[in-house]
Amino acid sequence: MSDLNGLAARLKVAGYKLTAPRQAVAQVLEQEGLHLSPNEILARGRQIYPKLSRATVYRTLDLLTELGLIRPIYLHDASQRYVTAQGGHHHLVCTDCGAAFEFEQCDADQLVATLSERFCFEVHSHLLEFYGHCEICKPNQLS
Repeated sequence: MSDLNGLAARLKVAGYKLTAPRQAVAQVLEQEGLHLSPNEILARGRQIYPKLSRATVYRTLDLLTELGLIRPIYLHDASQRYVTAQGGHHHLVCTDCGAAFEFEQCDADQLVATLSERFCFEVHSHLLEFYGHCEICKPNQLS
């Protein structure tokens, strides 16, 4: 585990020990992508480090959140999920089935500039979620 990925390297730079369990959590977040729940991170992390505990997953997620590297989000289900803490993150969320569609194009840059100037505030990231009905659930709403 000498090849450090971004999250693991940033933990080490912040002065934290880079244990095998922490490395497994960081590796799952980077390789498997985001939007994972703690249970999904635990299951995938155990494929890398079989002794990974649920408590270590939660402590590592809390630490990464505290360091501003990831942040929790909720996508119309009971599970907390995690996304990168930098830049923008955008979803369309169906309020019937819970499907979440991520989209890249966001015209919020002008709003960010306006808010930054108006409030003398440096914006590092933003979350944008629209709630409604997906293509499958939309016809059910017409009845």
